[in-house]
Amino acid sequence: MTTPYRAADRTWLVAVAASLWGLSALWRGPLAQELPALTIVFWEHLLLSVAVSPWLVPAVRRLRTARPRTVASVVVIGAGSSALATVLFTAAFRLGDPITPQVLQKLQPLLAVALAAVLLGERLRPVYAAFLLPALVGAWLLAFPQPTHVTVASAQAALLALGAAALWAAGTVLGRGASAELGFRDLAALRFSIGLLTLGVVVALTGTSLEITAAAVPSLLLLALVPGLAAMVLYYLALGRTPASRATLAELAFPLTAALVGVVAFHTRPSATQWLGIAVVLASVVALALHEQRSTTPAVRVRIPSPTGRAG
Repeated sequence: MTTPYRAADRTWLVAVAASLWGLSALWRGPLAQELPALTIVFWEHLLLSVAVSPWLVPAVRRLRTARPRTVASVVVIGAGSSALATVLFTAAFRLGDPITPQVLQKLQPLLAVALAAVLLGERLRPVYAAFLLPALVGAWLLAFPQPTHVTVASAQAALLALGAAALWAAGTVLGRGASAELGFRDLAALRFSIGLLTLGVVVALTGTSLEITAAAVPSLLLLALVPGLAAMVLYYLALGRTPASRATLAELAFPLTAALVGVVAFHTRPSATQWLGIAVVLASVVALALHEQRSTTPAVRVRIPSPTGRAG
């Protein structure tokens, strides 16, 4: 007989949400070739802020009674993990291919474990290196079609993507603490709103044009609503009824979809070593997740929840 828990399992919904993240390149890639990354992300955050605006007033009320540490965490999540990270991620598409930035984003759990040790004072165990080192080798193979011949453009794209992954990982760790006082809706509304304010200030300081063409509007709408809002809502709806081990595997739909989009829609042809790099990165991340869930001696004494710092 099927147990009630299994009947409620929503692993498939995690895979759907992750697949929607993988579609990001369909719109972000072409937009990045036409518009400044800051312009794209500003409009993306404006649309997302409007979409979650009904949640904003209650979220601000709860934030006003929160601890200073929670307030600081929310500001960093909005300004850094949402605004700046998405700008870096978008800029990586201008310099690199549509697959590499998205697969490098899967290094986020490894970075989150390290940041949890730094920000939360947890102690990393030596076993952590067994997952980190292969992942770094895989990231190198993925980032450079010819691993022994590094170009400036490919190095810049990889560094931008890794910078975004690091900021999203910081959002994961800080969101873990903030979630003790704020719910998912609060964090989403505050994150996008603070991100929008941050981007507005940067736009004013840099004089970046916010002008867009009519042809760019549909892509911006789809970018904000599909891999942004829809994926985020589906993901969090699914997490409460999905075992962590299954969610980890279901999330592999993200890089797999991203690779499929790159090959089919953009005719990207990764080299043999890049395919190897993709496999090594994903294997390292899955191995770390399974180890942390099952081992009596985890790599770090903290349970990393699903990302709250992502923008999709």
